[in-house]
Amino acid sequence: MGNKRVMLPASEVDLTAVKYIPENIQAPHLTGFWLKLFVKFVEAPGVGSLIMNHLKNENKIEEKLKYTVIPEGPMFKPEFPPQEPEPAVVSLEEDVRPEDRVGLALKYLPEYDPASNWSGDSSAPFRYWKIRDYAYAYRSKFTTPSMVAERFISAIEEFNSKNPAAPLLISFDPDELRKQAAASTQRFEQGNPLSILDGTFMAIKDDIDCYPHPSKGATTWMHEVREVTKDAVSVSRLRSCGTILVGKANMHELGLGTTGNNANYGTTRNPHDPERYTGGSSSGPAAIVASGLCSAALGTDGGGSVRIPSSLCGVVGLKSTYGRTDMTGSLCDDGTVEIIGPIATTVEDTILVYAAILGPSPADRISLRPSLPCVPNFPSRESSRSLESLRLGKYTEWFNDVFSTDISDKCENVLSQLSEKHGCKVCLFLLLHSPLLYLGLWLTVEIVIPELHEMRIAHIVSIGSESLCSLNPDCGDGRGARLTYDTRTNLAFFRSFTAADYVAAQRLRRRLMYFHMEIFKKVDIIVTPTTGMTAPRIPPSALKVGETDLQVSGNLMRFIITANLLGLPAVTVPVGYDKQGLPIGMQLIGRPWCEASILRLAAAIEETCAEPKKKPLQYYDILKGN
Repeated sequence: MGNKRVMLPASEVDLTAVKYIPENIQAPHLTGFWLKLFVKFVEAPGVGSLIMNHLKNENKIEEKLKYTVIPEGPMFKPEFPPQEPEPAVVSLEEDVRPEDRVGLALKYLPEYDPASNWSGDSSAPFRYWKIRDYAYAYRSKFTTPSMVAERFISAIEEFNSKNPAAPLLISFDPDELRKQAAASTQRFEQGNPLSILDGTFMAIKDDIDCYPHPSKGATTWMHEVREVTKDAVSVSRLRSCGTILVGKANMHELGLGTTGNNANYGTTRNPHDPERYTGGSSSGPAAIVASGLCSAALGTDGGGSVRIPSSLCGVVGLKSTYGRTDMTGSLCDDGTVEIIGPIATTVEDTILVYAAILGPSPADRISLRPSLPCVPNFPSRESSRSLESLRLGKYTEWFNDVFSTDISDKCENVLSQLSEKHGCKVCLFLLLHSPLLYLGLWLTVEIVIPELHEMRIAHIVSIGSESLCSLNPDCGDGRGARLTYDTRTNLAFFRSFTAADYVAAQRLRRRLMYFHMEIFKKVDIIVTPTTGMTAPRIPPSALKVGETDLQVSGNLMRFIITANLLGLPAVTVPVGYDKQGLPIGMQLIGRPWCEASILRLAAAIEETCAEPKKKPLQYYDILKGN
């Protein structure tokens, strides 16, 4: 029997008494035979409950939920107070054609001359081709979408011949790709491309519908119980812009993992080091973008699944505000923590794809009352002033809780450069009642964000219960046993949660929302590393059977879950590399509906602070064919 705990109302918490406690997740790391045996035990009646209850007690989940009086009422979906309008932005109407939104976003991007880069010095530092480079090459008749498609097909065939298997795509039809590319080529020949996105190659994560491909969620059976008859809303918006949709990208099965491991089809490898994970669950989307094969991709993000692999693969990943994009047509379209978001090589390409896919569902438009979506107006004089006036919130003890100081040092260096160049005020912030006292550009008060452990618990109970609810109807007739062992481990853990646990988690969500809305009265953006570690090594024994390693998951998710549980916008932007040459990402978390602010700062980081990019070991130049 646990000891009863009584929480004070959030508004009465004494923040000076709160201490930062690093995570210490208690769970075994298992692969191979031992993982199989563990799954056999946790799925057994009686024994499984004992094991899961032990794990919950070891990680204080019972203490934080079952034996705690939480005074706040439940918040079953993110609820946001009205926000101040963002400065130096352009509003994008949700009800106009996607290609019109993309055209408007393009108009307000920074000035860029593709011609100079097309004929540039071959000894120049490595850079990814932008979407504007593809459009320039097509308009100038240097190449065609059909020619690029043939290079893409050759590269995918090379990938598919690897042993052991490490596919980027798990549903791919070369003839379908050629048909789309031929139509785009014809539009360019006639001088009528649909948008700047016409002829750009994009991959779709395997839990988002992209007709005629099946949506398996990287399982071996989901397509047997769920037929795809049309595109997801976000995919249809991309298609209307002329995007060439290359197929369904690999992922961690059902999105229930952070490494990208997949024993069903093969584990996608990190383009910077094939012996390491990409991160997950959007492993294929991040890797295919980082490899140069696609300008962008769509992923889903319920627990960092866009931002983690983007960070580990050295690309940009955007998680928009909950409800900003319509989730209809995805396997996770009924949860309260997930979004569909873009992965791209640059911030500007992320903005263009975001402009295409944004727009809430009719139900979310009524219940969430989103403000009009905006993108930065980069050419305006006000843009630089708004950048200089940004207040950045940094909680140092949390910021520095990383597996390697390479990560925190690199991110700290970026903040210093921002301060020097743009005068951004970097605030070590107090969450509630303390006055903000500046000395020059620096705020001297520092305090922990309260209840980070409770946030992690509330998130896992929320996403776990919601995932289980959607999967239960389809896991009968032996299909549950056809899932991978690590998925089955997670589902066994999720089954240990009760209805009371779920309600308690939603009470915590309201409490944590209060804390963060108080933060955003004082700062505009919270800055953290994206992950607590760079890309982890793939144990050879994990390739065939999978693995469960919650310590690695804890390191990868340390800074991630705030944006999911509370529905806040967040973006990861590459800022350099660790001593092993592995990418490091920095995360920017914004106020509700304020995607433009975090994208503006991400662009500034990309332009002035990040190191020159390293060419990934696994890279294809499909535009020039070099």
